[in-house]
Amino acid sequence: MRIGIVCPYSWDVPGGVQFHIRDLAEHLTGLGHHVSVLAPADDETPLPPYVVSAGRAVPVPYNGSVARLNFGFLSAARVRRWLHDGGFDVVHIHEPTSPSLGLLACWAAQGPLVATFHTSNPRSRAMIAAYPILQPALEKISARIAVSEYARRTLVEHLGGDAVVIPNGVDVDFFARAEPRKEWQGDTIGFMGRIDEPRKGLPVLMRALPAILAERPQTRLLVAGRGDAEEAVATLPEQMRSRVEFLGMVSDEDKARLLRSVDVYVAPNTGGESFGIILVEAMSAGAAVLASDLDAFAQVLAQGEAGELFANEDADALAAAALRLLADPARRTALSDRGRAHVRRFDWSSVGADILSVYETVADGAAHVATDERTRLRGFFGPARR
Repeated sequence: MRIGIVCPYSWDVPGGVQFHIRDLAEHLTGLGHHVSVLAPADDETPLPPYVVSAGRAVPVPYNGSVARLNFGFLSAARVRRWLHDGGFDVVHIHEPTSPSLGLLACWAAQGPLVATFHTSNPRSRAMIAAYPILQPALEKISARIAVSEYARRTLVEHLGGDAVVIPNGVDVDFFARAEPRKEWQGDTIGFMGRIDEPRKGLPVLMRALPAILAERPQTRLLVAGRGDAEEAVATLPEQMRSRVEFLGMVSDEDKARLLRSVDVYVAPNTGGESFGIILVEAMSAGAAVLASDLDAFAQVLAQGEAGELFANEDADALAAAALRLLADPARRTALSDRGRAHVRRFDWSSVGADILSVYETVADGAAHVATDERTRLRGFFGPARR
């Protein structure tokens, strides 16, 4: 099958959607399918062989964050050329309602379309206001996927229709077989995310850290992600700042090793999350997970069975829960065991099969429609004459 995938966000600044698309493309390629991904990217960005650049992206405020998107006449021309050259059996668009390549592809594409909705934003006035503009494009979509029940709810409430829920995928074994790093082990808490993006929750964790260190001064916080390290620790007492180690951006291999090494992985995100891929990765690595009680996080963690939850934005609750886990190895082991069992449903072997089933359904449907149309025309005009 020839599959075209449209990535709305810049390949230069990776995030959850880009990682999902990358892993999906590589999973499908491994099964023997031909996959091409169209994504914004700077000219100097090294790209995998299956990614086609649609040009440089620009930062745009979107869903409580800043997304790097690509939109305009030049982008539209590149989308049309990519569609023409690709000859795809199915085109899979991610975030078709954002002002991005996905919406442009929705307008331009003619064949079977699948769309995945990642955003969870149940009070989006912008989406409601934009519906008359979006409707003609969205009506072309053959099948809709939502990465969680909360993303599906956003779609239903704002745009109508429905979607099948297929979660983000993870290569569970990649994280499970990673080797821990000795220097990252022993009384360690892990955090991953953009440091300068408040909704990722690092400020909440920093507010909790003094209470944690007051009771367990040997604890270290390992932070992986982009951003200003000095600004991140500015609110901490100076004598505690040495207990925070900033690792910067880490490779996929070091991400897995970090998650295999820490005693507790903390996800203090404050909102705007529709799924929580980092929680799945942490559980795959066997980390004991502590997360804010966002609806999407609670669903991923089986309502607290596969990881502990604390009240969103409550630094005191975070500190108390972290201290309980750090002091209780048996509890951490129990969470790790439950997490490893729970996370198998998110492995690409399952998620990829579900997505491929959607592709095959819409492609078969389009083929039947084309056959029916040819039959109707033959009946109207009579058999073709030689």
